[in-house]
Amino acid sequence: MSFVIRLLLTAVALWIATALLSGLTVFGDSTWAKVLSLVVAALVFTVVNTFVKPLVMAIGCALYVLTLGLFGLVVNALMFWLMGWVSDQFEVGIAVDGFWAAFWGAIIVWVAMWVLDLILPRRKGAGR
Repeated sequence: MSFVIRLLLTAVALWIATALLSGLTVFGDSTWAKVLSLVVAALVFTVVNTFVKPLVMAIGCALYVLTLGLFGLVVNALMFWLMGWVSDQFEVGIAVDGFWAAFWGAIIVWVAMWVLDLILPRRKGAGR
């Protein structure tokens, strides 16, 4: 159940990013199609961040140290861009128009998830 709630929170964060940035476009003609696209994009975003991001972080470990962690912003943008590319291949999810849209989209999603975590606290005993 917590995975579903987390997935829906990610979809809301992605919706906020698409509402604020012109470089992000949600696939779908109707409202329900757009909601489904946001949920699919949230699922792709979760899969990318779960499986691909740790590999990229391990490979780019020296760049993290050299840039004092700022390389993490680039990695987050690349993961967001990858989510957009996968979504574009299946024409469901979110289309990302370039690196800067991915960069700012990743920052907006991170901030939105942080705020949503503050607003909706976790149950006791449900650790990370």
